[in-house]
Amino acid sequence: NFMISSIPKVALVLALFGVVPFAWGAITSISAEAFNFGMDIFGARFVGPFIQLSYGIIILCFMSGVLWGFATKMNGKSAGQGYILSVIPPLWVFFSMGRGPISDTISLIVGFIAVLFIDRHFYLLKATPNWWMNLRIPITFLVISLLGIGIII
Repeated sequence: NFMISSIPKVALVLALFGVVPFAWGAITSISAEAFNFGMDIFGARFVGPFIQLSYGIIILCFMSGVLWGFATKMNGKSAGQGYILSVIPPLWVFFSMGRGPISDTISLIVGFIAVLFIDRHFYLLKATPNWWMNLRIPITFLVISLLGIGIII
């Protein structure tokens, strides 16, 4: 598949590993056995919505740094707009989190969707690698799907 083959292997592997905490949170939300195993081995922070929320906050803030890096490739007014867009994810986290697991999960989903639109903006301005959206679209879909499991359950 051209979409996947255009992504550098290391970037793809790291992105897929980055989905693991979201997947583990979803698994431990729907499986009592996995939840109990996770509690015994890792503790309460690393099961169910708790791992998804704490890790999701970290990843949204990480994505802010990625976006800032894209903004450095721009000039003039576009650069200023790029820097402003790049600080939206951590500000979103700061102002939208802390209302409970379901509300916070919805906030993370909204945040990841917003970052995808910001990614697209930078992509259209040629500030990202050519393969960027081929990576970001499926990874974002996976992340929001896995976060959504916590809302449905």
